[in-house]
Amino acid sequence: MALSPSQRLLRSLYQVIVNNVLVAIAVSLTIAVILVAAQFGFSEHIFHLRVLRPIYLLLAALLPAAAFTFYLVNRSHDVYLVDYACFKQNFNCRVPLATFKEYIMQFMPFLDDRSIHFLTRMIDRSGLGEETSLPPSLHYIPPSFGFSQGHAEAELILFSTIDDLFSKTCINPSSIDALVVNCSLFAPTPTYSDMIINRYKLRSDIRSVHLSGMGCSAGLISVGLAKNLLQITPHASYVLVVSTESMSHINYQGKKREMHLPTVLFRMGGAAALLSNSRNKARFRLKHLLRMITSTSESAHRCVMLDEDGEGNLGMSLSKDLIAVSGEALRTSIISIAPLILPPSEKLRFLLSCISRKVLNSMVPLYVPNFCVAIEHFCVHPGGPAVIDSVQDSLRLSDSHAEPSRMTLHRFGNTSSSSLWYELAYIEAKGRMHKCDRVLMIAFGSGYKCNIAVWECIQPPHSADGSWAKCIHRYPVKAYSNKITTKRHVG
Repeated sequence: MALSPSQRLLRSLYQVIVNNVLVAIAVSLTIAVILVAAQFGFSEHIFHLRVLRPIYLLLAALLPAAAFTFYLVNRSHDVYLVDYACFKQNFNCRVPLATFKEYIMQFMPFLDDRSIHFLTRMIDRSGLGEETSLPPSLHYIPPSFGFSQGHAEAELILFSTIDDLFSKTCINPSSIDALVVNCSLFAPTPTYSDMIINRYKLRSDIRSVHLSGMGCSAGLISVGLAKNLLQITPHASYVLVVSTESMSHINYQGKKREMHLPTVLFRMGGAAALLSNSRNKARFRLKHLLRMITSTSESAHRCVMLDEDGEGNLGMSLSKDLIAVSGEALRTSIISIAPLILPPSEKLRFLLSCISRKVLNSMVPLYVPNFCVAIEHFCVHPGGPAVIDSVQDSLRLSDSHAEPSRMTLHRFGNTSSSSLWYELAYIEAKGRMHKCDRVLMIAFGSGYKCNIAVWECIQPPHSADGSWAKCIHRYPVKAYSNKITTKRHVG
């Protein structure tokens, strides 16, 4: 049976309490055993060790040791973000909107006039600017798609981004203990992780993983996997996380509109992040990470899917239920993460609101917690104006809180799993990040998944370098500063 929002909140609160009192219980049991022993006349033995029986000495030594061992075994090691880098697109890969419209009309002869009009209208309402980029092979006349083009795109993005990261962190590639790479649509053999290991001559005993099919939420899934790996590796270990997506290996040539929408929004991009279980040189600390999947619902499972149309043309299909599914996935995730990040005052208000609704038969509106009292910065997946609007309204965010998402969509488009890192880079390039600030990242992906991460800033950047360095002075763009209201869009 599905749980109500108040029941899910109470369950989350219970889990938090249980996880934090286990050590206290172990210590309390130790004290209780000693007190009980004192009640039976053994107190004088505690103060006169020379007459204390060996069995009681053993108990007095073992119980605290057991409690301490229990704490060491079950405690979670903190995970830190040493630094990150975003792919810097070349100017010759730029695709102005007028050029993209011409691309659709000239190189998609299988589309009728009605479909071209629909796609042109969606481009105008997409929130994209004039500087988004497509892979080099898509600039050929005619555009070139295929395995070799996808492989060349991957090498361009992966290697240049990792080069930037190693340059920023001054970390020797041989120091990397684990490698996690994610790309949903393109999984060659050897994998991306093998390509990186070969290029940088990483250690032969490195733990490496290539994640595919996870959609735009794969970036935070990779961070979660890196976090788990850092729990079992020695202190001061490093995990390299790389996120990208391939656009040049597949070209949908059918007429279904919902399978052409990814062509409108998705653009070239990638990011690399270096995580560690040592605070040394770290810039952020990972406070919370939550993964939520709604695949039990058939509509959620099929709303983002790589599929064939009726004529056998392969492409990515986006369902009309996508916005509604995203909203429900967000509500479920927020209810689970809220007890971990909200202050007691907001928790109490929400709990009283749930009780009032129960007593007064839903006549009282449910109180929406103010997340801005606990979080300074928000990075919402830029899946489209409607996705950003939906999250902004659900969390009661101001336009300034949603600005990094809108400006990332405008400047870089939807770069899939790497988008959140571009948003974080935007916040830092604008000089808004300060020590102890908290950042909440929200990612959506196929399945349907909603993943949330909360970071705490340890060290702000010294300068605005990276992908925004040469254009940050032009942002925010006034034409896109206000919310773009659309009846329906994609994510």
